[in-house]
Amino acid sequence: MLGGCGATPRIAPAAPFAGRRRLRELGIVIGELPTGRWNAITDVPGVRVGHVTRIEGAGPLVPGKGPIRTGVTAILPTEDVVREPVAAARFTLNGNGELTGLGVVDRSGTLEVPILLTDTSNVGRVMNGALSWLLETYPEIGDSVPVPTPVVGETWAAFLHDAEGRHLSDEHVMAALRGAASGPVPEGAVGGGTGMMAYGFKGGIGTASRRLSEEEGGYTIGVLVQANHGRRGQLRVQGVPVGQEIRDLPPHEGRKSKSILIVGATDAPMLPVQLGRLCKRMALGLGRTGAVSMHGSGDLLLFFSNGMKGRREAATSAVQVWNDEQFDRCIQASVEATEEAVLNALCMAETMTGVDGNTAHALPLERLPALFDAHGRALDATR
Repeated sequence: MLGGCGATPRIAPAAPFAGRRRLRELGIVIGELPTGRWNAITDVPGVRVGHVTRIEGAGPLVPGKGPIRTGVTAILPTEDVVREPVAAARFTLNGNGELTGLGVVDRSGTLEVPILLTDTSNVGRVMNGALSWLLETYPEIGDSVPVPTPVVGETWAAFLHDAEGRHLSDEHVMAALRGAASGPVPEGAVGGGTGMMAYGFKGGIGTASRRLSEEEGGYTIGVLVQANHGRRGQLRVQGVPVGQEIRDLPPHEGRKSKSILIVGATDAPMLPVQLGRLCKRMALGLGRTGAVSMHGSGDLLLFFSNGMKGRREAATSAVQVWNDEQFDRCIQASVEATEEAVLNALCMAETMTGVDGNTAHALPLERLPALFDAHGRALDATR
């Protein structure tokens, strides 16, 4: 757990998950394409992820004090995104949510800042902390480089968290950015996903990746989600209606608990218009888990390519561009990785109790083999 605003934050460690396992460790394989080394967005070279998590207090809600179930997740698209903006595009599946700082993406098709994910009430705090990090890291900002607007996405966490408290500081945000790294990504109730729910179970952060063949360039497509969406009966795992079969473990079906943030990344050299097409395909991967993108949802998607970079001081850039005639594999990779990322969030999240004793139950992984068997599906025990 992290201390208060006056304490020195630390990155939440990737501790053992008390029986929680990722989807493939359960013998459930999504799609056909191979994963990257870590089956994570960090398989895309240059992409780094950092979390800061705050889990503090218990009992009745005391607005402004707790209990606290929040955090921030930072995604750095490349080693030097301010000086080398990357190609990017976004897609709004349903717009009852917020993903700030996308004016540059819409106007120029470029992303020039890290991406941060948190809960709704902390958006302003995280934007401020991100700007503090940017000004510290890039002294040319405000001189030779315009002051950027941080990209911050949110989903609602009030079932478990003191949302009015806004319990994140500049120090928490800067710690997530400074601690961002390649390698395996902690999932579930970590970072921005700490207080989130999905399909009436405990949700949060999930990630997955797909790798193209060497003949197709050997590029990687990775996805990271902050899952806080859907109703229990909608959940499907590899086509099995798991949400309809698990009728106990009472779900919270609150009006605001239906949003998801999806971030895609690739090192394949792609134009913004191509990345926009992949954004829409990520929505198909979400749909394969049962989501219908309800009226109250904030289902916001962003895709970037660090294989298409620019230099601020350069008048022109010589780049290769992906051939649209070879686009189908990229589409398939985006769909598969999104579906698996959402399910990984559910698999890795542990049961959590928050404000007023509200409890978000973890998806009971031990029941999946019997459910699959009942629907004529077998798990791959060799995985």
